Amino acid sequence: MADTAAPPADAPAPQLDDVMLAMDVVDTLRHQDRLVERELGQEARDSALRTRLRQIYESQGLEVTDRILDQGIAALKESRFTYTPPRPGLNTFLARMWIRRKAVGTVLGILLVVLVAVVGWQIWQGNEAARLAEEQRIELTVTLPAEVREAGDAALAAATAADATAAVETAIADGEAAISAQDGDAMRAAVADLDALRAAILRTYTLTIVSRQGEDTGVFRIPDVNEDARNYYLIVEALTDTGEALAVPVINEENGQIETVTMWGVRVPEATYNAVRDDKSADGIVQDNVLGEKRRGTLAVDYLMDVDDGAITSW
Repeated sequence: MADTAAPPADAPAPQLDDVMLAMDVVDTLRHQDRLVERELGQEARDSALRTRLRQIYESQGLEVTDRILDQGIAALKESRFTYTPPRPGLNTFLARMWIRRKAVGTVLGILLVVLVAVVGWQIWQGNEAARLAEEQRIELTVTLPAEVREAGDAALAAATAADATAAVETAIADGEAAISAQDGDAMRAAVADLDALRAAILRTYTLTIVSRQGEDTGVFRIPDVNEDARNYYLIVEALTDTGEALAVPVINEENGQIETVTMWGVRVPEATYNAVRDDKSADGIVQDNVLGEKRRGTLAVDYLMDVDDGAITSW
C-alpha cells in the first residue's frame, strides 16, 4: 500500500499540472461508480485501485505517476475536490443575497417604489376625501346660507310695494327652511328665486296695446262651458323706455302653464274691449294704447283701464 500521509513541511509545492491531474483522477474515480464501490469500499485495496487507474489512463495514451494516483485517491477519500453545499441558515442566506445583490437591489428598489406609490395614493385619497368633505361642510353651513341671506336682503331692499315685499318674505322663508335642513340644492334654488324676484321687482315697463299692421289688437274666446258667453282680451307687450319688448312670464289661463312671452292677451271687460276697438276704428291706430305701467319696487302692473283676471299666450 502506498503511503498517503501528508508531505513534509519542507516539500515543494505541487505543480499546477500535478494538481490538475489529481483532480482528473478524482473525476475519473467518480465516473467509475462500480470501481469506486468495489475498490474503495474495501480496506487495503489502494494498490489494486492504483493499478486499475493506471490501466485506464494508459488506454488513453496518458502516463500518470504513482504519486499523482495516490494524491487522487487520497483526495477522493477526503472529498477534497467535492463541493459540499453549505448548510441552510442566516449566514448562507445573507451570503447568497450579497452575491445576487445587484438583482436583489433592483427588485427591492422596484418594490419600494411601488410601495411608496401605493401608500402615497392612499394618503392622497384620504386627504382628498377629507378635503372634499370639509368643503361640502363649509358650503352647506357657511357659503350657501350666506348667499341665501344676501340674496334675500337685496330683494327685500328692492321691494317698495306690499305685494313685492310679501313675495320676497315668502322666498326668504323657503331659503331659511333649506338652511335648517342643510339642503344644498334647495338653498341654490332659493338664491336663484330671490335673484329672479329682485330682477322682476326692479324691472320697469309700459304695458302697451299692440296696434301694428298685421297684428291683432284684441281677440275674444267662447268658453267651452258657456257658449253664450265671450271672454275678451287685449293683446299687449311690455316695452321699456327705449322701446324694447321684454320677455315676461305669464300664466296662460287656458292651460295653467307659465310661459315667457313678449306678447300676450290680457282679459278685459267687454266695455274696455269695445273702447279700444272704437279707438282703432277711427284711424287704424290705438291712440290711447297704454293699458298699464309696471313701476320699480313692485311686482304688479298699475292698470290704467279696467281689466279682469286672466291672460292667454296664444290666439
